[in-house]
Amino acid sequence: MDLKDQLKNLFPDHEEKDVEVKKEDTNSVWKQEDPIICKYEKRKGKPITILEGYTGATSDFKALAKQIKKKLSVGGSFKDEKIIIQGDYRDKIMELLKDEGFNVKRVGG
Repeated sequence: MDLKDQLKNLFPDHEEKDVEVKKEDTNSVWKQEDPIICKYEKRKGKPITILEGYTGATSDFKALAKQIKKKLSVGGSFKDEKIIIQGDYRDKIMELLKDEGFNVKRVGG
C-alpha cells in the first residue's frame, strides 16, 4: 500500500488537484554588458575565488551563485554583492560564465 492509498483511506472526501511544480530557470538571469570580475585571494591561508561587478538584481546573482556552487560541488556564500567560492576555481568559473553568455574579466595572478 503506497502513500496515496493510505491518504485516500484517511481522507476519502479529498479530491486530488494537479499542481504544477516550477523549476528554477537559470537562463532567465539578466546578462550584462560590463564584465564580471573574477579574482583570487587567500583568507586565513585558504584560497577563495571572488566574483563581483554584477549590476542586475540580487536574486539573479544569488541564483547564479547557487548554480556555480552546484556545478563545481564546492562551498561558498553570497555577501556584500559578491560571490565567494571556496578554492581556486577561476578557470572553471570563467568557462561556466562564458557558456552562460556573460563577459568575464580575470583580475590578479
